[in-house]
Amino acid sequence: MNKTVTVDEAISKGHRMVNYPVMVIMFGIIGLTLYLGVQKLIPTWCFPVGFVLAFILAWLWWSFMITKWRLWAFDNVRNVHELKKRAIQEKLVWADNSIFEKTEIRTATDKEKLSLLQNKFRQDDLFQDDLRVTNETVIYYSKGKNFVEMAAMLGCLGVGIYLLLETDSYILGSILSIVGAYFGFKEYKEATNTEPQIILNDKGIKTISTDFYDWNDIENEEVINEGSGKHTHYYLTYDHPDGAEHLQIDDYDTDQRSLNKLLILYRGRSKKKTARR
Repeated sequence: MNKTVTVDEAISKGHRMVNYPVMVIMFGIIGLTLYLGVQKLIPTWCFPVGFVLAFILAWLWWSFMITKWRLWAFDNVRNVHELKKRAIQEKLVWADNSIFEKTEIRTATDKEKLSLLQNKFRQDDLFQDDLRVTNETVIYYSKGKNFVEMAAMLGCLGVGIYLLLETDSYILGSILSIVGAYFGFKEYKEATNTEPQIILNDKGIKTISTDFYDWNDIENEEVINEGSGKHTHYYLTYDHPDGAEHLQIDDYDTDQRSLNKLLILYRGRSKKKTARR
């Protein structure tokens, strides 16, 4: 058994084996269908057939290849608990007992191997420190993200003003002007906000909306996503003695993968320090 494969390497290989080909199959078939239709090389009734075929073939690829990835990844990665959690977070696999998990294609041999690999979940993950990460991480609003969004909103404001002054589109011009001005100012405030939004270290977590709590008082910490497509938003969530945190991080200088890794690392450092006492 090769135990040198890291969680990051396994997740990256999973995307290459499963998710990327799924997207190529789905959008490739849909794009080909639209092209042939526009060129009048296929009848109109082929459009819905092409869309359904794209979905079916993409799902068949996922159902078959995700089992192959599971067998390889859980056999070669030591920290299977972290791997499983990351795979769910990054949309490689579905949560246990999900109806979609039941669509995975597994032979009798595959089921037997996966059953044997469940034994690895009886042992705790080994903590692997990353010395490149400092003793404390402070997360702020992202100046880059917010200035780009502010520029877009100012463009919206400019179009609105133009419509008000040069055309008769007063309603649309007013809406664009109000939306552009409001959100442009909002993005400016966030871009120039220098107050720490999240502070993490081996003692615990503090956020802009929640007081500091020790790791011993924190449970179920992770970054989750809610919504879909353009309406997907990311939140830092965890339970603490006085309730629960649910902080949106979209405009911060971090992302779901980076922050989840920091949560694992700082909790691991805390456990390591406690064990030494």
